[in-house]
Amino acid sequence: MNETEQETTTAGPGTTAGPGTTAGPGTTAGAPGDRAAENRRQVLYWRLLARLFDGEEQPTLESAGVAIAEDVGLPPAVLDPGLSMDNLVQRFPELAEELAGLGGEEGQEDPVRRAVLVTKLLLNTFATGTGPVTAGQLSDWQRDADWCRRALGGGQDPGEMSGYLTRLEGDLVKRMRLREVLADPARARALTPSMSLIEQLLHDKDNLSGVALASAKALIRRFVDEVAEVLRTQVEKTSVGAIDRSVPPKRVFRNLDIQRTVWKNLTHYNPEDRRLYVDRLYYRHTARRTTPARLVVVVDQSGSMVDSMVNCTILASIFAGLPKVDVHLVAYDTRALDLTPWVHDPFEVLLRTRLGGGTDGTAAMALARPKIADPENTVLVWISDFYDNPALMDDFRSVHRSGARLIPVGSVNSSGRGSVNPTFRQRLKEQGTPVISGHIRKLVFELKNFLA
Repeated sequence: MNETEQETTTAGPGTTAGPGTTAGPGTTAGAPGDRAAENRRQVLYWRLLARLFDGEEQPTLESAGVAIAEDVGLPPAVLDPGLSMDNLVQRFPELAEELAGLGGEEGQEDPVRRAVLVTKLLLNTFATGTGPVTAGQLSDWQRDADWCRRALGGGQDPGEMSGYLTRLEGDLVKRMRLREVLADPARARALTPSMSLIEQLLHDKDNLSGVALASAKALIRRFVDEVAEVLRTQVEKTSVGAIDRSVPPKRVFRNLDIQRTVWKNLTHYNPEDRRLYVDRLYYRHTARRTTPARLVVVVDQSGSMVDSMVNCTILASIFAGLPKVDVHLVAYDTRALDLTPWVHDPFEVLLRTRLGGGTDGTAAMALARPKIADPENTVLVWISDFYDNPALMDDFRSVHRSGARLIPVGSVNSSGRGSVNPTFRQRLKEQGTPVISGHIRKLVFELKNFLA
């Protein structure tokens, strides 16, 4: 045998190593045991794909899957798509830790055993089927999705995983017999408030009554309170108005400027007895401008804007609770409604909105323009996808020229996704008032800058 034949060959990426070959990254090793493991993993993933895209049981794949699970020491029940993750772990507690660790890098664990558990998670989460969905099924899916998020989310973009699961949940909620569920208080309380569920409730609220309506209101209230708690932490440190130094500082202990007091009295320090004798106390100015900033929020209540509408309605109520901020709220579709009397209670605002229909922002502008009495001290926040009356652009130019601050908002939500009319987007950008889109923190930041 010559020298060349004696050398060991290293397989390149994506190749299958032969006898005497060292498999590189991403290769399939040539050892019989490795090939057998790879074949069994392929059977499991073919079974997963068959279940996801066909929904019908494939007897050959099912029996092969059961044999593989038993071979790696897992109970056949792990392949039952009707068994929730909670029930699986309740029956086999030893699997809990193993499932939780699936998100880490593959190490020395059995790759076939890992494949069985991964396909179980994926099947329970993504095989949502078709047809009506009960509240119990939705609740089971939400818990299964949480298992999947915890177990597999570590290896993916959290936002991407969350986006997939949110869309799946929205589809399930649409298929749920919602009125039937709401009529049963116990089942209604078991629901987890989500944006998808709230959208369905807002669409259907006019058709509800009695116990069902009370359950719907309770769910909306829970969701509003949860979102408000998150948004309030972003706003609570907002500084409202500039310091007015023409007003003497109030001489109370909480306003005492200790650092300045010490600095100004250093000339009175006695090194012999090592004491500082204070001749004068200094206080911080805390008085702010007395003219209230006016915040006019206009919300497009078409169905496509529900996420932004809910978030911004709650945000408006939080700013309305700040001192020296005068908040007005207008909602519109083809007609406009002044919701200012209820601006402090986003729950009441949402109950008065009517999702869907067309959009004509000129009707809302007719209500909003009279509220801009002091343009230099007013900000107009306009939340819409801007698929609207083209004449609205002339109104925006007029507001901008008046000196009022115009903040167009396209999408402020958890996902940051949303469609904005490209014509309006370009024209507003050319005007110097670009459309804000993305996370609601962006809008909070803009409003804080205006109020500071």
